Amino acid sequence: MELLRTFVCVLSVLVSERFVALDAFSQSMDSDFTFTLPAGRKECFYQTMKEDASLEIEYQVLDGAGLDVDFFIFSPSGNVLFSDYHKSDGVHTVETEEGDYMFCFDNTFSSLSEKIIFFELILDNVEVDEDHDDWKEYVHGTDMVDMKLEDIMDTINSVKARLSKSVQIQTVLRAFEARDRNIQESNFDRVNLWSVINLIIMMLVSAVQVYVVRSLFEDKRKIRT
Repeated sequence: MELLRTFVCVLSVLVSERFVALDAFSQSMDSDFTFTLPAGRKECFYQTMKEDASLEIEYQVLDGAGLDVDFFIFSPSGNVLFSDYHKSDGVHTVETEEGDYMFCFDNTFSSLSEKIIFFELILDNVEVDEDHDDWKEYVHGTDMVDMKLEDIMDTINSVKARLSKSVQIQTVLRAFEARDRNIQESNFDRVNLWSVINLIIMMLVSAVQVYVVRSLFEDKRKIRT
């Protein structure tokens, strides 16, 4: 009977710990997006934020002539918080107030080249509507188990934070890899084009040289018999 009671206690602790872990995981969210910005166009996006939260925006230009774009972040009141001009990448963090934040990518300075842009949003300290602190009411006999739920939660949150950071770094590295691949492919096409042009010029020059040399040894005098 004592063994059964101990098993039920451990099970209740683990179930309650899972609920709290899910609640903690919802405190931070991140998302990424890749889109094509046509030449001469400006695209804006909106993100609703709460008071005393954190909004981090990271962007990169993956492809397009110059690999640059203008970037702006506007507060809910319409003030410009950050502005980048002709940048290929950037990272900005905003301590937010309640309202809708707007961030824009501007390619109006380019009349010919479209840009492929990647950006990532990381939202920290996002408020959760529901309060799950009442899980403690359903946990009984925790003194029978040689562990502390707070220590387990600290470990889980630490692992979760490190995993989120790893995913963020891998996403950024993939964006850098895509941009480098586009640059290499563009350079490859450019090298091939100029190689073909140089080859054609060399063949024409060789043909002209052969013709000139042969013309020097031709006997153009007329022989009368």
